[in-house]
Amino acid sequence: MKKILSLTRRAIEEYNMISDGDHIAVGLSGGKDSIVLLKALSLYQKFAPMKFQLSAIHVDLGFKNVSENRFDDLQKFCKDLDVPLYIVKTDLYHIIFEDRKENRPCSLCSKMRRGALNSKAVEIKANKVALGHNKEDLIETFLLSLIYEGRLAVFKPTSYLDRTKITVIRPLLFNAEGDIKAAAKRLSMPILENPCPMDKHSQREYMKDLTKHICKDIPFAKDRMFDAIINPQRYDLFVKKEDED
Repeated sequence: MKKILSLTRRAIEEYNMISDGDHIAVGLSGGKDSIVLLKALSLYQKFAPMKFQLSAIHVDLGFKNVSENRFDDLQKFCKDLDVPLYIVKTDLYHIIFEDRKENRPCSLCSKMRRGALNSKAVEIKANKVALGHNKEDLIETFLLSLIYEGRLAVFKPTSYLDRTKITVIRPLLFNAEGDIKAAAKRLSMPILENPCPMDKHSQREYMKDLTKHICKDIPFAKDRMFDAIINPQRYDLFVKKEDED
């Protein structure tokens, strides 16, 4: 966890993600990223120059045919870290897959899941929500926006939500997915299997495969894309003359 923690600390301090007195709710999906994020923040909390409180929130989408005990290991993990875990029960699976029968459900699911997460964060009086987006997630989001929407856009390290007064932070921003996966395996973290029928079949998964394919021929491509995204001084885009004035 040493490298993970070092890069997490860098992101927190470089983008002023945490302030004294913050109550941070970690969006704990049960995947490797969110679990490693919670562990990293728990470790950082021990030596951080500011005092802050941690909670974890898991949004249960209501998938069918899953074990009733599937959260036991997750609950024990949080208890060992002395972090309260809140499990939010929802009917999102029924709404998205059975009621609306969405052909491309990922965007809607993400919005509804994030809404449930933020609502619970407000309820427990958290002022910040931490998400486990990593280095590859940033690159994939950039490619998704470029290819499918025709615009240059990515998520920000920190984002303030006016409606809920919540600030979203992404402390794993500088961490590579491979390092996160290795840390989760090495520390035997309780990763939840993803029961979503769209797992491995989304547009984001296609971007992940595309990036891997590019890196087979150009090993440093991922680092170059990441550096280009986070360094505005490297932008050199076409603009109309009136935009320059």
